[in-house]
Amino acid sequence: MARGISTYRPPIRGTTHMISAGHSLAAAAGYRILEDGGNAIDAGVASGIVINTVLPENTSFGGVVPIMIYDAAADSVVTISGLGRWPRKASAGFFLDQAGGEIPVGILRSIVPAAVDGWLTALERYGTMTFEQVVTPALELAEQGLPFPATVHRALRTDLDSDDGVLRRWPSSSAVFLPGGRLPEVGKRFLQPELARTFTRLVGAERASSSPGREAGIRAARDLFYRGEIAEEMARFSEQQGGLITYEDLAEFSVKVEPPVTASFKDYEIFTCGPWCQGPVVAQVLQMLEHDDLPALGHNSPEYIHLLSQALGLAFADRHQYYGDPDLVDVPIDALLSNVYTRARRAAIDPSRAFAEMPPAGDLSNGGNTLDAAATVAAPPVVGEQEYDTSYTCVVDRWGNAFSATPSDALFHTPIVPGLGIIMSGRGSQSWLEPDHASRVEPWKRPRLTPNPSMAFRDGKLFMPFGCPGGDAQPQAMVQLFLNIVEFGMDAQQAIEAPRFTSSNFPNSFWPHTYLPGRLNIEGRIPPEVRDDLAGRGHDVAVRNDWEPMSMGVLSAIVVDHESGVLTGGADPRRDTYAIGR
Repeated sequence: MARGISTYRPPIRGTTHMISAGHSLAAAAGYRILEDGGNAIDAGVASGIVINTVLPENTSFGGVVPIMIYDAAADSVVTISGLGRWPRKASAGFFLDQAGGEIPVGILRSIVPAAVDGWLTALERYGTMTFEQVVTPALELAEQGLPFPATVHRALRTDLDSDDGVLRRWPSSSAVFLPGGRLPEVGKRFLQPELARTFTRLVGAERASSSPGREAGIRAARDLFYRGEIAEEMARFSEQQGGLITYEDLAEFSVKVEPPVTASFKDYEIFTCGPWCQGPVVAQVLQMLEHDDLPALGHNSPEYIHLLSQALGLAFADRHQYYGDPDLVDVPIDALLSNVYTRARRAAIDPSRAFAEMPPAGDLSNGGNTLDAAATVAAPPVVGEQEYDTSYTCVVDRWGNAFSATPSDALFHTPIVPGLGIIMSGRGSQSWLEPDHASRVEPWKRPRLTPNPSMAFRDGKLFMPFGCPGGDAQPQAMVQLFLNIVEFGMDAQQAIEAPRFTSSNFPNSFWPHTYLPGRLNIEGRIPPEVRDDLAGRGHDVAVRNDWEPMSMGVLSAIVVDHESGVLTGGADPRRDTYAIGR
């Protein structure tokens, strides 16, 4: 069906192993580990830490990283939360009383850094290499320098030129990214000695405790970060800056390893992380559409775009109403992903008329019927555009293991800790202050996270790890990628390069939760007659660039063909993403 569709890049094919990552140097690092005999988890962690190093405008080693792993030997899928918690001192009342009713940019939105524990937990439990082995590519880049990426330069230039830019507010951040008071030139060597020293200190702790075995060394590195001198330095900086994170918060923290959330689409099973992130939106939308004849509608036809955008709108309404930290909130995820419920939600879509605003959340007591349910935008939302950050990496190795991870946390959220070269995660920005909101700030609660790696299986066998950055655009781009492949016959690269659309018809996940009622964003390559038809159905159509980057997601995927043994990697030309394999 997809024959004759040209792409700017060829799909990357191999029969041994494959990686697709958010930067060429990250893909190269993961490939280097695979060629050295490491498995998908070793390579995924190595590539992810390189992403933390080369894309600091989108991620940080002190940020977040939800991870999904397929262990081929055990034939099981697990998730690693990789998401920090609000400090014990944090509460909605604090921000209402002490911060002017805001979750302001800066140290107050910091939560416990989780990426380090996420990377090390994945490596300890499912990898084969030491931390020193997998961090070496990132250490080399931090210590010896990397060519300053154009994407980083653009992001920092935008901040510096903005009236409300933050980089110059924080001496510890500007010391790293404005060496000598100036922004590095694109392509010039850029060093991060503080980050290199952090890596070196962790390696030193691992070496000093490696005699009992590989796992003990990795745990020693973790202990240095969360219970040792590094933890003390982070806690001291937080206190000096008026932050809420304490040493006790850091020492008590650990990520969670847990089963994935699952849903079905015809012969496929969709695996996502839990409702502490927005991952279940992907599962819910696909299950909602599994009985539709999507090819008959035509790819990116008005009927197709309308149907998908409305299904996404319903799932985002449920996300807004129900998703939160399951440790502290009763999230009815089984009910939301029941076949009865998703069929009822599908029936709420009018093929001729778009939702003018976010539709009501489903009434679970009424089997998904929304006629009597009320939408729950608790306060008048701020009208405005979205905010984006994050990156992504996925790997499949020669043994059939797979790794899917979405590292995140931009350096514009909260200041770098002096001497460490990392921020303390600013994901507090993805919380609410409204009473009774499922993601309201509470002590030791996890914010509802946008990053959400996924995997798909077909007939019980690994079919595809996939994901992307892009804030609320992530599940929307991921659903379109999946359907491009399984319903419209595209290969991974064709599916990634195909024109996309996203909705903004819901409060954005980032503070202050901007909202554009009825908005449908469409890449310019989608024909004017399609856009006009959608406008006639009530969509507020906004035409974006032909190749819009982060607001449409920047996808990576690896498709596994079990009959031929061929791995096909796709990487999004909308940004710096690359795939390598053999």
